[in-house]
Amino acid sequence: MFTVPELIMQPILVKYRNETFDISSLINKHPGGINTLKGLENTDMTSRFLKGPPHSDAAMYLMNEYKVSDPAHLNNNNEGEIIQKDVSMEHLVDWDRAMLPQIKNIAEHYDEWVHKPVDRELRLFDAWYLEILTKTPWWIVALFWSPVISYIIISEVLKLQFQTALIKFIIGVGFWTFLEYTLHRFLFHMKVSKSNGIACTFHFLLHGLHHKVPFDSGRLVFPPFPAVIIATIIYYPLSFIFDSPRMLLAGGLFGYLCYDLMHYYLHYGNPTFWHMYQMKRYHYQHHFTHQDLGYGISSPLWDLVFGTNIRLRKLKNKLKWK
Repeated sequence: MFTVPELIMQPILVKYRNETFDISSLINKHPGGINTLKGLENTDMTSRFLKGPPHSDAAMYLMNEYKVSDPAHLNNNNEGEIIQKDVSMEHLVDWDRAMLPQIKNIAEHYDEWVHKPVDRELRLFDAWYLEILTKTPWWIVALFWSPVISYIIISEVLKLQFQTALIKFIIGVGFWTFLEYTLHRFLFHMKVSKSNGIACTFHFLLHGLHHKVPFDSGRLVFPPFPAVIIATIIYYPLSFIFDSPRMLLAGGLFGYLCYDLMHYYLHYGNPTFWHMYQMKRYHYQHHFTHQDLGYGISSPLWDLVFGTNIRLRKLKNKLKWK
């Protein structure tokens, strides 16, 4: 269900404003689904593009990733020279080098640059032993946290009455949904000073990189090592406030696990279940149209409570991404 295809895609060339684009790698990622791009091969999509739903600045910027410099030499092995830089912003950094040390140098332009997405893989650190800690397959998160959560639940159920344990677990899940919203809104999307390179670097490491490279499959779930540190920091004060808070922790961790796996699936899955389908559309709107709204990933509940929800258009046909 979560597998990212490794197949070599055949070129799908389209024209837009007298320029050529290869959209083969965009087909399964496009927020509007595969039907939006179906039937466009070897056609001029200018008229259809302009008459369709308006595209955001972020979406138009992303389009530059697929521009072909020499379509005549793009063969069936997809061996063409693809333009990989939009000179408006990407000249500010060197994509062949580790990105994190460079962020402080572009602090003045950071907020604008980081919200202009590209379809590339990103290297954070030069040192491999640091870089490997920042890229995490989805199944590592499930493999790491499932035994931890199960152990806490089993050990606490043996100590507490089942009803008490269940209530604490549910409260823990509810607490996570609120924490998910507040972290995403106030920490992950905090405004950083144009003169503060350290703050820009921290923001990029925390969340900015996800908005810059939203399709990098290795950076869609949170690595377990920093997650353990954050969970410990949050849990420690609870141990002084609540009696037997471990079941609250289990509920919170379960909520987090569901959130992280769901976030991956929203980017790379083809949901048909109503809630997941709506949340995929909702999350893509957050990435490419309303980056200051739609902070809920697993649910729009707290967006509705605090007035930051995104209103999705009613569609005639259901979207598909596979």
